[in-house]
Formats: sequence, C-alpha cells, structure tokens
Amino acid sequence: MSDIVRKIGNKTIRVVSEGSEPMNINDAEMDRRASAAVHAAIDKAKICKKPIAGYEVETKRAFLEYPDGSIKYVE
Repeated sequence: MSDIVRKIGNKTIRVVSEGSEPMNINDAEMDRRASAAVHAAIDKAKICKKPIAGYEVETKRAFLEYPDGSIKYVE
C-alpha cells in the first residue's frame, strides 16, 4: 500500500501503512497507547449501555450495535 500525505496549514502529515517502513520505539508505543484508548472507549460505551459504531469491510457498510445486540445499518 502507498503512504498517505496531507498538508494541513504549514505542517505535513504522513500516514504509513504497517509494513512500509520500520517504526521506532516511540511510534510503536504511540500505536499501543492509541489502541488501548480505543479499547477503553468501547468498553466504557458498553458499560454505559450506549451504541457502538462499527464498519463491515466485506459489505462496506457502517452500523450501530446496540447494547441488546441488535444492529442498525447507517444509510
């Protein structure tokens, strides 16, 4: 996959795919913390009985999963 480059104001942001270049220890730690934050947010939403947004790659459809297990697709 190719990298994504964006210019925002005077800053350039480059998003690299997982295998494109070796990550340094700081990048790996940032990825680990970001992943942990996402998991914590999902767990909190489940505890608070709030719907969780998701995306099915196969069907390319976004959905909301409610606490009772029902799923509603976003149109």
